[in-house]
Amino acid sequence: NLQKCVERSGLEMAGLTLEPIASASAALSKEEMEAGIALVDIGGGTTDLAIFYDGIIRHTAVIPFGGNVITKDIKEGCRVMETHAEKLKVRFGDGMMKENRIITIPGLKGRPHKEISERNLAHIIQARMEEILDHVYWEIRRSGFERKLGGGIVLTGGGSLLRNLEQLVELHTGMNARLGLPVEHLAHGYDKEVASPVFSTSIGLVLKGIEDIENGKIRQFSNSYTANTGHTVQTVKTESVKNKNWIDKLYQRTKQWFESEPDAEL
Repeated sequence: NLQKCVERSGLEMAGLTLEPIASASAALSKEEMEAGIALVDIGGGTTDLAIFYDGIIRHTAVIPFGGNVITKDIKEGCRVMETHAEKLKVRFGDGMMKENRIITIPGLKGRPHKEISERNLAHIIQARMEEILDHVYWEIRRSGFERKLGGGIVLTGGGSLLRNLEQLVELHTGMNARLGLPVEHLAHGYDKEVASPVFSTSIGLVLKGIEDIENGKIRQFSNSYTANTGHTVQTVKTESVKNKNWIDKLYQRTKQWFESEPDAEL
C-alpha cells in the first residue's frame, strides 16, 4: 500500500535505511567495522544497537527505552516539571555517584524554590541507564559476537551526551567505550555544530543518500507539469557532481528541487 501511494504521488521509493546503520555510517570507521564494534545509538524514545564484524553488519536490535524515559523518571522521582527534569538531566546528570550537593530550582508560581539532592538525581539516572545497558549487553551476548568486538562499544545519539557515560558503560559491561561523533567521513571545514552525536542519524542518512545517487541506486528528480492530466509528475534530471564535497552536493540538489519550474503553464 505504501508503494502504491508513492507511485500515485509521482515519486519513486528508493529504499529504507535502518536508523543504527545510518548512524554507523557517520560515526564508525572502516577499521572499527573490520575489527568488530557495537554501535549504541541512544535516542529519545529508543536505544538502537548495530554490531559489525569483518566489515559486515551482524546483528541489530531496538530497545524501547531512551533518554525520554530518564527524563520521566527524574520528573516523577524529584517531583518537578518535565522541562526542569530535562534540564537537570542535561546539566547535572551523569549517572555516577558523587558528593551530596544540593541543586535549587524555581518553584511553581507563589511557591518556594525546590531543593534536589545531586546524589539522588545520580541514583535515578544510573538506575535507568543501567537497565538500558543490561538490555544492550544481553543483545550483544545473544548475537554471539561478544568476544569478537575488538573495538568495544561506540555511543552516539542525544542520550550519549550524559557526562561520564563512557565510564559507566565500561564499568557495567567490561568493554571499552567511546563517544561517536558523526564526522568520521566528513572533509575538513564542516560546521562545528554538526559535530554532535545528536546528528549521527541525520548525517548518516545524507551520506547514504549521496552514495546511492552516485551509484545509480536513486535517480535525481525534478518537477514537470503534464497538461493532459493536470498532475505534477517526476522526471529524471542528471547532473555530474563527482567533484563536489557532500555539503555542496546537498545544497545543489536542494536548490534544484525548490527552483524547478513547471514545463507548461496552468
